[in-house]
Amino acid sequence: MPSPLPARLRRALTRRRVVAASAVTVLLAGAVVWAAWPEQQDFRTESRVLTVLSGPTGDESVALDTTFYLPDGASAGRKVPAVLLAHGFGGSKESVRSDAEDLAGLGYAVLAYTARGFGRSGGQIHLDDPDHEVKDAQRLLDWLAARPEVRTDGAGDPRVGVVGGSYGGALALLLAAQDQRVDAIVPMITWHDLAGALLPESSGRPPVDGVFKKGWAGIFFGNGGSAGSGPAGLAGVTGNQEGAPASAGPPSPAPGTGPGTGPGGGPAAAVDPSCGRFAADVCAAYLRIATTGRADAEAVARLQRSSPAGVLDRIKAPTLLVQGTADTLFPLAEADANARGIAANGTPVRVAWYTGGHDGGEGPRTDSDRLKFLTAQWLDHYVRGAGDPPERSFTWSRTTGFDALDRGLVATGYRVTDYPGTGGTARSSVEVTGPVQSIANPPNGNPAAISSVPFAGALSSFLSGVAGDLPGQHARFESAPLPAAVDVVGSPTVRIRAASPTGEAVLFVKLYDVNPEGAATLSDGLVAPVRLTGLPTDVTAAQPVTVTLPAIVRRIEAGHRLRIVVATSDQGYATPAEPTVYTVAPGGGPVTLPTVAGEPIATAAAVWRWVLVGLLVAIVLGLVVVVAVLRRRHRRHDTSVHPEYAGTPLAVRNLRKEYADGFVAVSNVDFEVHPGQVVGLLGPNGAGKTTTLRVLMGLTQPTAGEIYVFGHRLVPGSPVLSRIGALVEGPGFLPHLSGLENLKAYWRATGRPEADAHFEQALEIAGLGASVHRRTKNYSHGMRQRLAIAQAMLGLPELLVLDEPTDGLDPPQIAEMRRVLQRYATDGRAVLVSSHLLAEVEQTCTHAVVVNKGRIVASGPVEEIVGESPSVLFDVADPAAARAVLDRLAGVRVLPDGDGGLVVDTNGTARSEVVAELVRAGVGVDRVVPRRRLEDAFLALVGENSRGSGDR
Repeated sequence: MPSPLPARLRRALTRRRVVAASAVTVLLAGAVVWAAWPEQQDFRTESRVLTVLSGPTGDESVALDTTFYLPDGASAGRKVPAVLLAHGFGGSKESVRSDAEDLAGLGYAVLAYTARGFGRSGGQIHLDDPDHEVKDAQRLLDWLAARPEVRTDGAGDPRVGVVGGSYGGALALLLAAQDQRVDAIVPMITWHDLAGALLPESSGRPPVDGVFKKGWAGIFFGNGGSAGSGPAGLAGVTGNQEGAPASAGPPSPAPGTGPGTGPGGGPAAAVDPSCGRFAADVCAAYLRIATTGRADAEAVARLQRSSPAGVLDRIKAPTLLVQGTADTLFPLAEADANARGIAANGTPVRVAWYTGGHDGGEGPRTDSDRLKFLTAQWLDHYVRGAGDPPERSFTWSRTTGFDALDRGLVATGYRVTDYPGTGGTARSSVEVTGPVQSIANPPNGNPAAISSVPFAGALSSFLSGVAGDLPGQHARFESAPLPAAVDVVGSPTVRIRAASPTGEAVLFVKLYDVNPEGAATLSDGLVAPVRLTGLPTDVTAAQPVTVTLPAIVRRIEAGHRLRIVVATSDQGYATPAEPTVYTVAPGGGPVTLPTVAGEPIATAAAVWRWVLVGLLVAIVLGLVVVVAVLRRRHRRHDTSVHPEYAGTPLAVRNLRKEYADGFVAVSNVDFEVHPGQVVGLLGPNGAGKTTTLRVLMGLTQPTAGEIYVFGHRLVPGSPVLSRIGALVEGPGFLPHLSGLENLKAYWRATGRPEADAHFEQALEIAGLGASVHRRTKNYSHGMRQRLAIAQAMLGLPELLVLDEPTDGLDPPQIAEMRRVLQRYATDGRAVLVSSHLLAEVEQTCTHAVVVNKGRIVASGPVEEIVGESPSVLFDVADPAAARAVLDRLAGVRVLPDGDGGLVVDTNGTARSEVVAELVRAGVGVDRVVPRRRLEDAFLALVGENSRGSGDR
């Protein structure tokens, strides 16, 4: 079970003070919870086995393994308040060691102990029974009262608080009810009615009719079932504790820790392996329930004897109840029932929910900070007697992001003045609909759905796609998309109707949050089991049943849908063994969602986020000013239209780009793109193509030369850029938006009317179909490329500049892109394409510009460039011998093989002379034909192994 306080808080708090010091200008006095935690102090420890007398008659002897943590300076002349620290089920005093050290560092004398039946302590497990575990704790209070260093309120009455989680939390509640010497308690993630927790029923029936929570009960029983010790790694210490005086020595062996000992350490017969260290009545109750899947009155009475539910009216100690939202064992309703029962007597009560629990651990550190502050504040006032009375406000939290310091999760806390319970302060209603559906109850509950796994409820989000709601075993009812977000804080309710041929049904009702992509999330794996009786065989005759779902804290975003699932099986619960088929339908009326409007609680992470936001705002404002200055400066430049290029979409004149380190990416590029043309910009890697495009789009400044767009000299921020559409250096989209939303966001940023965007034409070009409504984070590379091309074509710009537009497209899409570009270059529009697919350029482009080593080596119509190719295709009898002959001819070069022959660059040598040399060498020549392809011309122009100077 989780320990009650986070470990090693001193180091974490010291580190966070450094962070807070950098944000002192943000005045949130008292809101940053960790700042209130006192400095770490030194302490010493004493480990010993204490023998106490308890039991129904008070004469049962049991040995308890303990460690006493005493702050340095505590003495008979300087007494300190005390804390009794209890551990979770299956744990030991070692499980809470770090928590004890933290509390001792706060100035409390802390007695941590291993409960009977666990670790090195003796005795049997009675599940926090008032006559056993609770009386054991009373005897420990006697021991604390006798310590000279511990402050007392009277003879035998120590000034003491009790802190514990889960099993230890119930102990704190039961002890406070049984012993009025307890001054304050902090029970965490614990139960109200143990029978109701292990046999829940969400339609209002008593635990005797509840649905057995076999998964958790099996873990619960198994942790205490092994004779002699708890789980591996939880055995007691074997030597000196760290910080213990050298004279303390190892603790004496505790009686009752092995198979040969009985309760209290006396001799006993061999331990029954089916019961281990459980008391006989507890073991018998569990075995009966686990065997039949149903509780009987005697078993329920035994579990309720170990429950705070029956004694809440006797608790006078101020109570801070901490409960986790990620808890399928003891959900939020358990703390809610405890709070209402204790507060009814006028006892001070405060409730705090957090994002951890049995399934979620301590939660994010921001939650730990909040709970540390609340615990320290509660103990300081009600036990130490220092500080103002703590507020009785209700606090809760939900995960909202990541810590700017360590990238851990951040849970934002909220508070309201009055505790609203699980019903919230307001309610939202959401209609769910669906047809009548038949669902099968599998024999012996197999196969069964998996909603959660003990200690790992969060895994439900991963399991839903593997073994969640099984086909044929569940019904679904869904809502329309929510028009606005809803912050759920509490227990939703829903009405269902059911029919069964047997007159009974066990069902599991779940509430899913379904996003627009269809992904469904079950909050922390929480389900509502119901056992219905007296059912008709026809669902039309069934009466509606109201099901109270587990309390949750969740923000359901606008556009999400609610899904109610009614299932017949769940791996964590016992279900009827006989197979049958139920019929279920909506019960009429909406799903009700409780809400609470709270005030956010500042944390160190929140303070730091605001500091970062401030810095980002300052940076953005600075960039805006810089851009505005640059734009104004550029607007002062010549804005006249060059008459020679007024009708030319693009004219590049003597372009040069040289970097500060002397690297020359482009040395002399000069070309034009005219209306109706599709111009291919070609060149080997590093030739300067991308640099030319970057200068063209204003992404970098040229060293020399000019670029004119329809006669306007191009500079960054120039208005004429609005007449250019571009895809350069790959697409960039917001992953949380759909493709269409990205296009619309981009167009809005241009400030132009939506009617000018021509979205329909652009989407037709993209060819994404219904996928345009999906989030782009789920797009493939090819889908993102097509969306980027559509974005470049928004507004049908007069000049379209595309860098590798077919990257990521399949052959049919490439062919369609070829036709799109050719159609686009009409009505005065033009296209400039940079590509390495020479065959596509040859089929798509009307003109080509070939760049090599930062210079243009050829430009003009594609057919002219191809026609100038000097390459020839030779079909020969012996290619190897022919290659050897040709390699000896001056100026003649064999190009890469093509179509089974030799492609040869004759470089001005007459073809007849080449053929004659081959014949003289005895090589048969079957055919000689001109080889006129763009690829050949390209290789002839730049060289087979040519490399540019390195594009940047």
